Amino acid sequence: MPEACILGIETSCDETAAAVVRSGEKLLSNVVSSQIATHQPYGGVVPELASREHLRAIVPVVRQALAEAGQTYESVDALAVTQGPGLAGALLVGISYAKALAFALEKPLITVNHLEGHIHAVLLEERQKGAFQLDFPVLALVVSGGHTHLFLAEERECGWVYENIGRTRDDAAGEAYDKVAKLLGLGYPGGPVIDVLAKKGNPRAVKFGPAQIKHLNRGTPRDKQTPYDFSFSGIKTAVLRYVDLEDMRETIAARRNALSTLSRPRPEDVLPLCDRKTLDLIASFQRAVVHDLVSRTLQAAVERGARTLFVTGGVAANSELRETFDKEAGQAGLPVYFPSRRLSTDNAAMIAAAAYPKFLTGNFAEAEFSAEAALPLK
Repeated sequence: MPEACILGIETSCDETAAAVVRSGEKLLSNVVSSQIATHQPYGGVVPELASREHLRAIVPVVRQALAEAGQTYESVDALAVTQGPGLAGALLVGISYAKALAFALEKPLITVNHLEGHIHAVLLEERQKGAFQLDFPVLALVVSGGHTHLFLAEERECGWVYENIGRTRDDAAGEAYDKVAKLLGLGYPGGPVIDVLAKKGNPRAVKFGPAQIKHLNRGTPRDKQTPYDFSFSGIKTAVLRYVDLEDMRETIAARRNALSTLSRPRPEDVLPLCDRKTLDLIASFQRAVVHDLVSRTLQAAVERGARTLFVTGGVAANSELRETFDKEAGQAGLPVYFPSRRLSTDNAAMIAAAAYPKFLTGNFAEAEFSAEAALPLK
């Protein structure tokens, strides 16, 4: 297959990212500009602020990615950009810049689905390790702040094709982490701090029941119904009720006030501010979320005959999720692969890697394409 250096651009949410990848498997550069400090005072991503930060960062981030890769605008073979899903305004910043570059440089432009990018983050790193034998069908759990999806993937001559066999009915898993962290006054983003603090608590102290999902809803087409759907709004509400029943509001307010003096609180700053009851609640919350993700995914893998399992997206960086999947998938005789933690969160290397098969088949974007905030993966 011909070699090609692809410049990838990713602006789907709150990370401005650019990367250069050769032939879908050689990572030459990977630059990410984080907006955590911008959104931290609000406990979540503010779409308008995200778009403004992308406008400020996109040019220097792309220049840095090219410089670190030893490439120039003229030397790359193609450009790739995230078309969706994501925040419409944020997506448009990356798309507008990629379109302008492609037009000025007379280079082909390739659009990539953000969710497929996360899947290709696993492939990118496994192929760099050497002989990587992949058995299909592949079941991919894409779990992040904005997405919780299960895709059954097969390989065709035109590339991979995907069947979405499970999705969240409400909050994504990462969104639940952020909302619970905000509720408990732990800072933003919630995933990393909860992962650290959960190790200090008793995961069986608070009993959270499994999510109750009605799979045969009236009016919903049968082909849109699945037993592998997720729901995380219930556990968020259960945490809120526990806080009220246990009179934890005062300690939460004190913790929030103490952390407000820090520009970017770290888990080690939060830990001394948490009592035993809080740590047990955090550990129990994480155990319930991890159990739900692992059990439903493995159920789908067994019932749909998957031969390989991918777990990817920002929440895939969670240590308990990784350990539990390793253990339980191993017991089921199912090989499971994760991206490294730096490629679990949003990045442009995964976008450039996912674009390479499209480059080979000449699947280039038309000039009139635009952002699709709810772009499906097929």
